[in-house]
Amino acid sequence: MNIRLETLADYAAVENLTREAFWNVYKPGADEHYFVHMMRSHETFIPELAFVLEKDGEIIGNIMYTKSWLADEAGEKKEIVSFGPICVAPEYQRQGHSKLLIEHSFEVAAKMGYEVVANFGNPGNYVGRGFVSCKKLNVCLRENNYPTALLVKELVPGVLNDKKWRFIPNDADACCEDAEAVAAFDARFPEKAKEWRPSQEEFYIYSHSSVVR
Repeated sequence: MNIRLETLADYAAVENLTREAFWNVYKPGADEHYFVHMMRSHETFIPELAFVLEKDGEIIGNIMYTKSWLADEAGEKKEIVSFGPICVAPEYQRQGHSKLLIEHSFEVAAKMGYEVVANFGNPGNYVGRGFVSCKKLNVCLRENNYPTALLVKELVPGVLNDKKWRFIPNDADACCEDAEAVAAFDARFPEKAKEWRPSQEEFYIYSHSSVVR
């Protein structure tokens, strides 16, 4: 196993890996590979935190980060990071490979001076890596709105104590709202069937629910 920074030569392999990893998971088909393609030119992309995981010279996983922010009640902003997508090839999933990518990237992010990671995701995938509900760290998306899927990890323990925060995401994924552009990009890849899966309903439930007092 080898974890290293992504290079230009890896772009196509990473995009194909992303498509394979997310196809039919959250929706029929996928748009995450287009998101990855466009993210690299977005102003919030952090190339120093774009890692690939190799096994015997083959890329089997990757993780990418962008900048996001927290704002306190006085309006002061703290720059933090958000990762995603994180991908592992289907045949290598549930074997601890995402853990390697996450923990390695956390270590590098902390050395770069970042203190917090905030993500939208399935809690079951991330609580084992130290993420907690945004509610527990008093981080809302809007006033008194604490999405179930908004998860927060302190890279510096206690850094968020005694304040109320609002999460400010970036708009790097806005490109995926252009259905025609997504379809045109996907046409570059081998045709795959779009199907319904139970994971899509699970995603809907998490992404449309909130933690309340």
